[in-house]
Amino acid sequence: MSLSILRLAVVGHTNTGKTSLLRTLTRSVDFGEVSPRPATTRQVEGTAILLGGKPVMELYDTPGLEDSIGLLDHLDGLAGKRRADGLEVLRQFLESRAARKRFGQEAKALRQVLECDMALYVIDARDRVLGKHRDELEILARCATPVVPVLNFTADPDARVPLWREQLARTNMHVVAEFDTVAFDETSEQRLFEKMRTLLDSHAATLDALIEERRELRATLLRASADLTADLLLDAAALVIPVLVDDEPALQEGLKKLRQLLRDREQRSVEQVLALHQFRNEDYDSGDTPLADGRWGLDLFSPEAVRQFGLKAGSGAAAGALVGLMLDAMSGGLTGGAMTAVGATVGGLLGAGRTHGRRLLDRARGTTELRCDDNTLRLLALRQIMLIRALMGRGHAAVVPIPAPSTTRISETLKRSLTRLPSGLLQARNRPAWSRVRVANAARTVPPDPGRGAAQAQLARVILAVLKRPAGQPLMFP
Repeated sequence: MSLSILRLAVVGHTNTGKTSLLRTLTRSVDFGEVSPRPATTRQVEGTAILLGGKPVMELYDTPGLEDSIGLLDHLDGLAGKRRADGLEVLRQFLESRAARKRFGQEAKALRQVLECDMALYVIDARDRVLGKHRDELEILARCATPVVPVLNFTADPDARVPLWREQLARTNMHVVAEFDTVAFDETSEQRLFEKMRTLLDSHAATLDALIEERRELRATLLRASADLTADLLLDAAALVIPVLVDDEPALQEGLKKLRQLLRDREQRSVEQVLALHQFRNEDYDSGDTPLADGRWGLDLFSPEAVRQFGLKAGSGAAAGALVGLMLDAMSGGLTGGAMTAVGATVGGLLGAGRTHGRRLLDRARGTTELRCDDNTLRLLALRQIMLIRALMGRGHAAVVPIPAPSTTRISETLKRSLTRLPSGLLQARNRPAWSRVRVANAARTVPPDPGRGAAQAQLARVILAVLKRPAGQPLMFP
């Protein structure tokens, strides 16, 4: 079924957030100019919302109504004492010299209203109700075009929402929408479309389709954001840097390299998430990542390592003892008889895979590995999750960058959040091939591991569940 194209004129007094509304509705930070200076928009500017690659809504940003009081007096003067039709008087005005000179800005806005199916009258809910607002509504009523007042900046503590609703009701404006263009709320957007639908039966199918498309878009953004976060965390958890155990300068250099690689990888993920949500890099002040110290060694005694090496020992201690015997054997610490006694164990360990066998040999030769610790992984996950949640509640008209959470806030949140790492990250610790971070001057390249994709999908589902948790609840991995 083909959908009708709905044409909207966005009107209102100067500097109430008309351009901001269009930016948020179209998810575009580049439309028009958003500024605290008055009369930023001087000409009518248009944009469109697409569905299936086809426009279904055309939106027109109009100049501010700067002298509504004078214009209403002028229109009343044109009507004189006769009971003239308001629309006819308005058209007479648009053909007059006054529409080209004194009321030029107002005329541009009113012409656009007459050419559209509906007008959205944007109100800064922080403003006091003045005579000019009543006059603007009176002028718009004479256009014979449906009007929906939109209360902007409703999340601001200075907003006068009840007062505005009362005053609008006095002018017979009962279909009112609340839509903050800075602190975005998907429910408010859906209600705006629903209220437009009540006045435009002929465009109900278009608005229904748009409501459904926005719902699907939000779900897609959340899933894609979770996938990008899972990709970051697997890269970080699997990243290892080989270093010599007895070379202190090399150990410190390795730690420095690890931190820089993780910072770079996190920044790339941040940029990907911002682009996904159609924001710019400057919309987020990432600050510095307070990474914890690195973690040393192969984690040979961890349950995950035991499972990878194929050991069937009854406890971690027993498995650790076997690993220790193997290391002693490879480094010459056992006699020939003892070597024979543990030969099956050594073969089993090396048979767990060429990658792990090489890593064990490296360990026996005095080389260990540097990796990020659990707290660093939790920190990376928390910063990414907090950024995504902030973007989901940010309007595209916002001009103040999202600040990175402070060290104090991060520290307090970590105490009650993400306390247990998902199993996929524990698996990644012993799978260097899962990290796509390139380590300069690495001794060898590890072939790709096909199991990474499945682990990323599973981890993304876990992160998605965290992202969907209601505000105010601890961010816990299920």
